[in-house]
Amino acid sequence: MAERAHWQVQEAKQRFSEVLRAVEQEGPQIITRHGDEVAAIVDIAEYRRLATPERDLKAVLLGPPYFDDDMIDIMDEIEAERKTSFAPVRDFEIELGLVDDHHEDGPR
Repeated sequence: MAERAHWQVQEAKQRFSEVLRAVEQEGPQIITRHGDEVAAIVDIAEYRRLATPERDLKAVLLGPPYFDDDMIDIMDEIEAERKTSFAPVRDFEIELGLVDDHHEDGPR
């Protein structure tokens, strides 16, 4: 078998198994029609790499957080703890004299 990178449509149809073997051994194979390149046959791993959209830094920073279920559970626990441990500390403010305990209109 002569190794080739370009195949005419008719030849590629007739020798498709050979074209596939060439893809596996040599890489992408170009299909031509009337001398013009019209298609490329690539290995599935290469296709998936090319078809997967790239995420640039801007998309990562502006996009939603991509958490798995375990991370979501951890974040929920942290949020629940934050809500309970940061309850208003009214007595502390009064002891420091930050709030007039005779007036409920806030700090002086």
